[in-house]
Amino acid sequence: MALLSGGESFIKYLLFIFNFVFWLAGTGVLGVGLWLRFDSRTEGLFSSEDSPTVFFRGVYILIAAGALMMVVGFLGCCGAIKESPCMLGLFFFFLLLIFAVEVAAGIWGLSNRDTVVNDITEFYKQTYANYITNRQPALRDTLKLIHFGLNCCGLTGTILDSSLSGTCPKKEGLSAIITTSCPAAIDEVFNSKLHIIGGVGIGIGFIMIFGMIFSMLLCCALKRSRNIM
Repeated sequence: MALLSGGESFIKYLLFIFNFVFWLAGTGVLGVGLWLRFDSRTEGLFSSEDSPTVFFRGVYILIAAGALMMVVGFLGCCGAIKESPCMLGLFFFFLLLIFAVEVAAGIWGLSNRDTVVNDITEFYKQTYANYITNRQPALRDTLKLIHFGLNCCGLTGTILDSSLSGTCPKKEGLSAIITTSCPAAIDEVFNSKLHIIGGVGIGIGFIMIFGMIFSMLLCCALKRSRNIM
């Protein structure tokens, strides 16, 4: 073990905690992705020829992102607790890679906002049309997830539509008959609430920057202490 000052030891354990939380988050993301891929209620989406391909991409992106987060978190935890400059260097590299991908995805999303909204809206319309045609339980669960997540119902916002029975959130008064249509809700999320999405992305970016700074500080401190010894 290298001889570290009090401040450097604090950074070491702070980095360990940060990466442990990052590893747990990656476990959660990977778990959600695997659940969506292999759960009996959504498994039918992967075997049906007319199922929406956007759903597949989203699930596999979740699985890949969760696995990468777990690897990065593991490298950071082991690098900090074992005081390994090699592991800390790999952690810095992967975290920098994730940060670059996040920035690139954010820039692409802003410059192609209309395309993203149209793709997600088409995904919903395709899922809705497929469900009306074959009534697959997996498609029903997907619609229910979208309806409750966006607090919307169908293409027109008419809750009394018998084809959507049980998939839309229950409401009272006039809202029990007419509510927000899902295409309108999708558009609202990516336009009127874009600043919230941007704020979350910026917050995650700052956390990653601090993680990279701490890893480099600890790596330099370890090398300096070993040279002294």
